[in-house]
Amino acid sequence: MVAPPISDSPRAGATRRSAVGLILGAPLVAGCASMQSSLSGGEQPAGPPQEASALGTGQVKAGLLLPLSAAGNAGVAGQSMRNAAELALAEFQNPNLQLLVKDDSGTPQGAQQGVQQALGEGAEIVLGPLFALAVPAAAQLTRQRNVPLIAFSTDSSVAGRGVYLLSFLPESDVNRIVDYAAGTGKRSFAALLPDNAYGNVVEAAFKQAVARRGGRVVAFEKYGTDAAQMQASARTVAQALPSADALLLADDGDVVAGVADALVVGGANLKRLSLLGTGLWDNPRVFGNANLQGGLYAAPDPSGFRGFSARYRAKFGQNPVRTATLAYDAVALIAALARTQGGQRFSPEVLTNPSGFAGIDGLFRFRSDGTNERGLAVMRVASGGGQMVSASPKSFGA
Repeated sequence: MVAPPISDSPRAGATRRSAVGLILGAPLVAGCASMQSSLSGGEQPAGPPQEASALGTGQVKAGLLLPLSAAGNAGVAGQSMRNAAELALAEFQNPNLQLLVKDDSGTPQGAQQGVQQALGEGAEIVLGPLFALAVPAAAQLTRQRNVPLIAFSTDSSVAGRGVYLLSFLPESDVNRIVDYAAGTGKRSFAALLPDNAYGNVVEAAFKQAVARRGGRVVAFEKYGTDAAQMQASARTVAQALPSADALLLADDGDVVAGVADALVVGGANLKRLSLLGTGLWDNPRVFGNANLQGGLYAAPDPSGFRGFSARYRAKFGQNPVRTATLAYDAVALIAALARTQGGQRFSPEVLTNPSGFAGIDGLFRFRSDGTNERGLAVMRVASGGGQMVSASPKSFGA
């Protein structure tokens, strides 16, 4: 049974993705996307920490930690996420919520100080920080007070008891694209991955997903930052590709284009197999690379972010960063829970409802270990951008 919507937003009818409702007993909130590969939190802030501020005047208080004064694009992301949080409050018709905005400067010390202030002011839940290195410092304090933390990092290693990640984790991308490939008859898989933390996460998810679908890994290599080593790894994989019918390449768009070119130079015929990728493929360099045309990657339905961006531009006169939906989602989520779930609003049982939450970028649900699972679309690489070949699911399976 689908419960009636609980959003009072006048936009709910025109843009269903910004509505908040209940489905199968689970709150629906506007979604989230995190492409953080290009963000970095510097240890030294670009300027003095910003003064603490508050958004909203409700009785339910929540901390919001953002790198507002961090160096470079991290500070830009922080400000954009603050704007998105303000937009969420406005579109939710000013719920019974007050956001205690704290500048963490993108550092563990700043995050700990911000959490301390927010908890002292009565925060029942904390949203943020953005960067993995700051999450443990913040979580140390929230766990002591038994207050949940919803962080925005894409590093699943910082998740845990009472620490939930609202972001796009590589594991979701890999599971979706391998499941799709297996569903179209692919059984023999190869992978060429970066030798870094992201590559390690993708490797584990890839091998587990292939085994779960009854497939086999016929070739697997990693490459470093050295061009000669990358070419050598590409040649090794290219030689094994005749026995594979799918190849996973998982790196940011600029690097993936170079890897594909190196494979072709190494003798690979990429047109005879399925090229598979992650959400990092959503990049002009990928769409413009001839060797990647027709490749498939897992990503959120792009129409959600387009709609969010239009509303953001109308309010703030500029484009949001891609991570802005994280803050929007988090605020919409806790606003919905505050309105509907009473005293248990931020309990583990409510936050880990298996039916999950739906939003701008599709379904997501928190696992009890703090990581998340997402319902993603499958997109095909074309010269004009990504083309959807398999829509994101409307509900999570049993």
